[in-house]
Amino acid sequence: MTQPTAFCADQIFDGNSMHEQAALLVRDEQVVEILPQSSVPSHFRQWQSTGDMIVPGFVDLQVNGGGGVLFNDEPTVAGIETICSAHARFGTTALLPTLITDSANVRDRALAAGRDASAAKVAGYLGLHLEGPHLSVARKGAHVSDFIRPMDAEDLSALVAGRDQIGCGLITVAPENVSAEQVRALSKAGWNVSLGHSNCKAADAFAYFAAGASMVTHLFNAMSQLTNREPGLVGAALATDPVYCGLIADGIHVDIATMKVALRAKRDPGQIFFVTDAMSPTGTDVTEFILGGRTIYRRDGRLTLADGTLAGADIDMMSMVRHAVNVLDLPLEIALRMASTYPADAIGVPTKGRLGDGCDADFLMLNKDLSLQSTWIAGQRRYETEPQGA
Repeated sequence: MTQPTAFCADQIFDGNSMHEQAALLVRDEQVVEILPQSSVPSHFRQWQSTGDMIVPGFVDLQVNGGGGVLFNDEPTVAGIETICSAHARFGTTALLPTLITDSANVRDRALAAGRDASAAKVAGYLGLHLEGPHLSVARKGAHVSDFIRPMDAEDLSALVAGRDQIGCGLITVAPENVSAEQVRALSKAGWNVSLGHSNCKAADAFAYFAAGASMVTHLFNAMSQLTNREPGLVGAALATDPVYCGLIADGIHVDIATMKVALRAKRDPGQIFFVTDAMSPTGTDVTEFILGGRTIYRRDGRLTLADGTLAGADIDMMSMVRHAVNVLDLPLEIALRMASTYPADAIGVPTKGRLGDGCDADFLMLNKDLSLQSTWIAGQRRYETEPQGA
């Protein structure tokens, strides 16, 4: 057990409000409360942040890889550890390693790795996201079409059985290859079901939301669009208030003006939250990698197949927050919520993405220019830009 610590900073954002000249009190890996620095109890060791503010750690629900590792290629605890460590360098303190469309064998290996990573309490591991293979070929994007298939009874049984002990579970499906009854069964088993990579009509989306789907995967990308007479999956998601929407806000996947329209349209309780859709190059200087037997090229902030098809994103969560503030003109508090509080709410984890009594002590120390000073998970420093003493 470590000594209770008061982390002091000029500003502390708790996920809702900003506190000035405050201290974040942490005991046994959890937040106790936020107090004025002048009111810190004497038995708490005081730690003065070298950054200007403390904010909740980022929560990323769509992370295909990082640190040179693609989860599909290394569905192991070691692979998960590498991915989590790579993203901690960019402020992500909780993430879902994401398995994109692959064989049933790889899916089962990923489920086993998630179970073992959860048991081992890998720092930064939150659960698993299975993005496919039950998607629409018409909206496959960079997914390998040979593996895309309808969900059958064996698939459903494996998913229901494998849900236990992996932490949080998120699965992206398309109505074209998954029935509403299967969505109900997945939801009942504890999976968060998201619609994506689909060319469905709005009426189908509404029916699947009613069946238990609660999210949409990377809004606007790889889905039927909003038009005047057919709202598509985009329109259905924006019109259904309880539905959460992931968004790759890099300025490449979705136009700035389109993002602004969506942000104005979406209402509580569902929110739009940031996802990186990061691939293995995050945290490295590699310029090419292999995905499903095809070369992916890293050029000018894009990851693409040879034909120009986008294949994930080349952005980290800290950069996305800065982009949201500087280019989308979002207030800092909103941008921070979209990277932490909203995704935690979407996945149903109230102890993440905020800094209140009983929340996990996952937080960041930032400078005024929104550069990252250090990353803390469960009250332990996991990354810092420059070494500093305790």
